[in-house]
Amino acid sequence: MASFENAGSGAMVRKVAAAVVENRAWLSEIDGKIGDGDHGNNMAKGFGRAAERISDGDTLDAAFATVTDVLMGEIGGSMGPLYGMFFSDMADVVAGKERIDAPTFAAMLAAGAEGVMTIGEARPGDKCLLDALCPAVTAAEETAAQGFPETLAAVRKAATDGRDATVDMVAQIGRASRLGERSRGVQDAGATSCALILVTLADAIEARLS
Repeated sequence: MASFENAGSGAMVRKVAAAVVENRAWLSEIDGKIGDGDHGNNMAKGFGRAAERISDGDTLDAAFATVTDVLMGEIGGSMGPLYGMFFSDMADVVAGKERIDAPTFAAMLAAGAEGVMTIGEARPGDKCLLDALCPAVTAAEETAAQGFPETLAAVRKAATDGRDATVDMVAQIGRASRLGERSRGVQDAGATSCALILVTLADAIEARLS
């Protein structure tokens, strides 16, 4: 079954960071429709700083730990701690492993989602990052036994579909929740950044499979 080496995974996380930075304006534009409008800037600041401290040769857990340190310690807003815990709990799953296979990847995503829900009040359906993340976790768990190619394809689709589904949702948390029905019709910024992270990570993993 295909897998990838843990060592040398820092380059993948730097690709994720580059995607976030590249989409800074788009993420802030989406956020500005029903939120503070700072999601893209905050995310780009955090991931950009983290990328500067990650080596291409780092293990996946080491790179994730660097992202966690920056997001939880150096950026404001609610997303710093949420994404910080996401990457921290994912790092715990892969720490010490020489190679990472599809079942481990699925377990990693599940741990990250659980971490987000542990420190936050949000749940799937609240119009938030979990609406992209939780379907991706389910997709990974359901396809892991089939191998990485199938799992990565399923994760990409589930995350993207989950992101798009937030358009029809009414926000239940955060600033957008004050708008009630007026929050419907707008894509959620957190779900958008989450889908971007997951799709970019899946693409990077696929390129390293052996």
